[in-house]
Amino acid sequence: MATIAKNIQEQHERIARACTQAGRPVQSVTLLVVSKTFPASAVQAAFEAGERRFGENYVQEGLDKIAELSAMNTFGQQLEWHLIGPLQSNKTRSVAENFDWVHSVDRLKTAQRLAEQRPAELPPLNICLQVNISGEASKSGVLPTEVAALALAVSKLPHLRLRGLMAIPEPAADFESQRQPHRALAALLAQLNQQLGLQMDSLSMGMSADLEAAVAEGATLVRVGSAIFGARHYA
Repeated sequence: MATIAKNIQEQHERIARACTQAGRPVQSVTLLVVSKTFPASAVQAAFEAGERRFGENYVQEGLDKIAELSAMNTFGQQLEWHLIGPLQSNKTRSVAENFDWVHSVDRLKTAQRLAEQRPAELPPLNICLQVNISGEASKSGVLPTEVAALALAVSKLPHLRLRGLMAIPEPAADFESQRQPHRALAALLAQLNQQLGLQMDSLSMGMSADLEAAVAEGATLVRVGSAIFGARHYA
């Protein structure tokens, strides 16, 4: 597991270099460790290397890890869990009860269910709206032209805190091409805050392959998995 700690350090160094190049403070960008398909033991290794925020794509897999790691009294309770993958309506209750963030909300119905099912004794559930910033037919996410109405509605729901926008742009080969969709998402967030009087503060964008481009355009949460844990093996 020493490799995981080494890889995490390298990712923090990447973020620091990207922030320096962009003229941003290093603390303005948070590393979200994406642990999907990797076991709870890998999450524990990342925790021991200093990480506290973990992203999961699949609800049940995330719930299994939350349960397993919560049993370790001095360990599990300190973690912050982010759902970054698709959320089906029949899974909203377990997400509302167990996760701290949901990055993939793209329908009002989903947000309403999360609001209704978030336990009152827990802090508000942090929400990012997933935007299909590249307009890909195969991608989830609300279209940029439809985000304003959704953002306004979600911002009024109880037990939720609308934090910002998330996107998974279409892969691009060069740095400048990578920057364009991230720039568009950042501009959209600024526009929504100004026009609707919102106070969104989070841009969940950038992964292992395009971290630097995302930081250059204002990312506050970068989602990194394979560069930390290695190649994924899907069953």
